[in-house]
Amino acid sequence: MLENLDLQNLMVIDIETVPQYSSYEELPEQMQHLWALKTQHQRKEETPDAFYERAGIWAEFGKIICISAGVFTKGQPAGFRVKSFAGHDERELLVRFAQVLRDQPQNLVLCAHNGKEFDFPYICRRMLIHGIQIPPQLQLSGKKPWEVYHIDTMEIWKFGDYKNYTSLSLLAAIFDIPTPKDDIDGSQVGHVYWNLNQLGRICTYCQKDVIATAQLLRRFRCQDLIPEENIVIVEPAC
Repeated sequence: MLENLDLQNLMVIDIETVPQYSSYEELPEQMQHLWALKTQHQRKEETPDAFYERAGIWAEFGKIICISAGVFTKGQPAGFRVKSFAGHDERELLVRFAQVLRDQPQNLVLCAHNGKEFDFPYICRRMLIHGIQIPPQLQLSGKKPWEVYHIDTMEIWKFGDYKNYTSLSLLAAIFDIPTPKDDIDGSQVGHVYWNLNQLGRICTYCQKDVIATAQLLRRFRCQDLIPEENIVIVEPAC
């Protein structure tokens, strides 16, 4: 599976998102109303303010605070290089990430876990909100399915089973990949950002997800894991 994929022309990415405001009370009144409407089916018995800690999931109410990207490097054994774009100014980090993509071939393959439902559309939506032109590798409009170079490791694992959701943590466990969830998980990112002001900690967590996804892709190709000593984190990380 995926034997013909050129890993030298592939970038693994992961994003971390948080609510745009530190609390529901800071949300503008109009947006409070729209938030209640947007989440009325998901909230069930919860009030809009109690549910706001999950606002980072929606691109209309959240923002990106970190994008980590990794590329495979040549050599035997294989290597992997990770760089992060992080900060409190979302527009600035998106501009920097967009420029990196524009410097790459247009047929660069983008890979993420659950990327087709979350990471890729979220990045595109936030770029448009900030008036940033979407790089060719993320554009879908007017393209045929075989012209979209996106790989989703969760979709691969589904094998056509559309009702199946499998977390990266579970796949890492069954494929004996070092877990990326040894500190925090996605549900804690907003608290760590807004209450603890620990962006660097979130950045490290995001990088671990990218590495785990890259290792999972290797497992899907029935290849050995990349040795830890061959994984390079480009500094400064965040």
